[in-house]
Amino acid sequence: METIIETKNLTKTYGKSRGIVDVNIRVNKGDIFGFLGPNGAGKSTTIRTLLDYIRPTSGSATIFGMDCHKETVQIKKRIGYIPGDFGLFGHMTGWKYLEYFGKVRGGYDAEATKALAKRLEIKPDRKMKEYSRGMRQKMAIIQAFMNNPDLIIMDEPTSGLDPLVQQTFMDMIHERANEGTTIFMSSHVLSEVEKVCNRVAIIKEGRIATEEKVEDLRKKSGNVIQVKFTDAVDPEAFRMPGVTNPLRQNGYIRMTVSGNMESVLAEVSRHKVAEISIHPMTLEEIFMHYYEGAK
Repeated sequence: METIIETKNLTKTYGKSRGIVDVNIRVNKGDIFGFLGPNGAGKSTTIRTLLDYIRPTSGSATIFGMDCHKETVQIKKRIGYIPGDFGLFGHMTGWKYLEYFGKVRGGYDAEATKALAKRLEIKPDRKMKEYSRGMRQKMAIIQAFMNNPDLIIMDEPTSGLDPLVQQTFMDMIHERANEGTTIFMSSHVLSEVEKVCNRVAIIKEGRIATEEKVEDLRKKSGNVIQVKFTDAVDPEAFRMPGVTNPLRQNGYIRMTVSGNMESVLAEVSRHKVAEISIHPMTLEEIFMHYYEGAK
């Protein structure tokens, strides 16, 4: 399988401050890759290093097999980018702005760009200094998609979008991936990542905590059991092998079970049960599991 993005021990420090440390990720052609972490975890630093906006302290990064620093001009001809903080040329109309970027990149499909604007329900005929936050984000999406790039890198791409436009945007991501475009999507909104991504990496305090297929991550992480008992039950009764973090929460005992389900259910059956639910861990629950230090 063709590798599109690869980093090897990528490290960036800011004096004595941590940036990212020994980041190793691999993104394959056609992946919708979620890069997850809270603000300050190192997501934007990683992206800015990939795009050669900042230089790494050590390690290496390649896109399309080309060095992200030495061959950045060739790389940028083939990628689209939605930055986390999108600056606009306020004196330009939206159309003039898109035309300008299209020419910088060596050309673009004007009709396809108009179709994108129509789909996102924006008329880019006003000067951009008049645009709302949501309108600016729509423009960021259009300029990233309009030249049919081989790779689109996104930093918090749905910020400022209303729920209906978010769904349209998710549909656009799926369509592009089906056509062979690779998507690298940084986000802390885990519900949106869960809808579209087939692989994820979780970054914690500048280091990669895990990187794998979403499906495999769910299987390995186990199930969440939530039980409401009619009598008083100590959560510590469920402190056993295969069970993580049993606790009382809003009148329920809640735990993550990655093994030994039979013993857990046997302990549950020793008490009178009012309600019980069992479900596979969501991506948000897996994320919190890592950040609580359970793994």
